[in-house]
Amino acid sequence: MNILETDRLILRELTLDDAEFILDLLNQPSFIQFIGDRGVRTLDDARGYLSKRIIGDYEHLGFGLYLTLLKENEVPIGICGLVKRDSLDDIDIGFAFLPQYWLRGYAFESASAVLAYARNTLGLKRIAGITTPDNQGSIRVLEKMGLKFEKMVKLSEDDIELKLFVSII
Repeated sequence: MNILETDRLILRELTLDDAEFILDLLNQPSFIQFIGDRGVRTLDDARGYLSKRIIGDYEHLGFGLYLTLLKENEVPIGICGLVKRDSLDDIDIGFAFLPQYWLRGYAFESASAVLAYARNTLGLKRIAGITTPDNQGSIRVLEKMGLKFEKMVKLSEDDIELKLFVSII
């Protein structure tokens, strides 16, 4: 189901049929470096990840991460959407793209659409964004969207510190 469209992109709910793309994305060195190793190594792992970590959110929360496709040819290029983490008070905006699609404005375009959706459709007043301190690309996107650095946080006691950005409406 399509959730959002921008000038160049379509954002739709992920399905089990997207397992091959998710397997590729989650095993990109940049994904592992900046987001983390999800331990997804096979198509079955990818299907399990989709089932347990993404698809259920649509029903339980009414939002989640969405597959981001180029509008012109419907090629999947990344994921972008909203995540509710147990260790954060706020819902955060998350995005990850295949490296060959970096530096083309797709992260900003999709994340801006998701932010507007969160505000206007879901009625959220405060949205967060988290990133590793060395992920300059994501920091630039969050700042360009108007999110401001608030503080350093850890998602778990043994996790690394992450930069927390927030947008207050």
